Amino acid sequence: MPKITPPWESKRKLLVKAEDETDPRFGHKPNERPIQEYVRFGVINLDKPAGPSSHEVTAWVKRLLSLGHAGHGGTLDPKVTGVLPIALEEATKIVQALLVSGKEYVCVMRLHGSAAEGRVRAVLEEFSGTIYQRPPIRASVKRRLRTRKIYYMSLIEVAERNVLFQVGCEAGTYIRKLCYDVGEALGCGAHMQELRRTRAGPFTENEGMVTLHDVAYLQSLWQETREEGVLHKFVKPMEEVLELLPKIYIRDSAVEAICHGANLAAPGVLSFETDIKPHDTVAVMTQKGEGVALSKALVSSEDMLKMDHGLVAKTQRVLMPRGVYPKMWQKSA
Repeated sequence: MPKITPPWESKRKLLVKAEDETDPRFGHKPNERPIQEYVRFGVINLDKPAGPSSHEVTAWVKRLLSLGHAGHGGTLDPKVTGVLPIALEEATKIVQALLVSGKEYVCVMRLHGSAAEGRVRAVLEEFSGTIYQRPPIRASVKRRLRTRKIYYMSLIEVAERNVLFQVGCEAGTYIRKLCYDVGEALGCGAHMQELRRTRAGPFTENEGMVTLHDVAYLQSLWQETREEGVLHKFVKPMEEVLELLPKIYIRDSAVEAICHGANLAAPGVLSFETDIKPHDTVAVMTQKGEGVALSKALVSSEDMLKMDHGLVAKTQRVLMPRGVYPKMWQKSA
């Protein structure tokens, strides 16, 4: 099968179409938001422990931080550990961006019979590419046959009938079912013994991940000291979720129109990244780096560069509350 590049390995360049000044009176750079806004628009890269469900872990974080609302970015089974992004308050609008950003796991697969290491390695590599997969019986979605992208499946170690491997895949891939299918291909059968998620979109286990104990301790320390640096140790701006999405940067005068649900027109565009294709999910950003909306691209990067009028992206999910930037579309008409 042809190799598919993982989203985290894609390299894009910024194309500048026009230049404009941003008014410092409106909005904030994500890392410089006032502390209450910082939490409301924050996300936590949490190391989920084995035992509780993803929903229970999210509820604990919500309770620890005294929040009204929180959500997680991709369900992990109770026994599965690893990267579980937790979006806080307003940032819950952004978790759908993780659906197009890919996942990575380290898995222990138990073979039901003997298989040579070379054979195991070859079969794992055969699963790289686009595969067909039907969700398992216990899945919370309809058991329809669907396609999923496997970026890579790399053998790490074989110890008797235990196989340790790493897999990078599209969101919504069932690793338990993948192990079953690998076992069928090997002819001996197999099941998933243990699983850990090491990446969810831009979030990895090696960068800024915290445990529930860390969250409890740092939240207590914040309550005691009120030092903003303490919160910054475990809460990150929601814009980090958008890191792997192609971006379009817009004028201040276009921001409030997008916040009211308007689609993005060419005159509002200042710069954008390369390799945008029609129907791609893109992040619409302010010049300060704030997330404004998740949108569907209507044209390619090449066409966007040439356009002076017409729509370039259709707004699908507004991220920024209304009123952060003033209404300016009537002035610019």
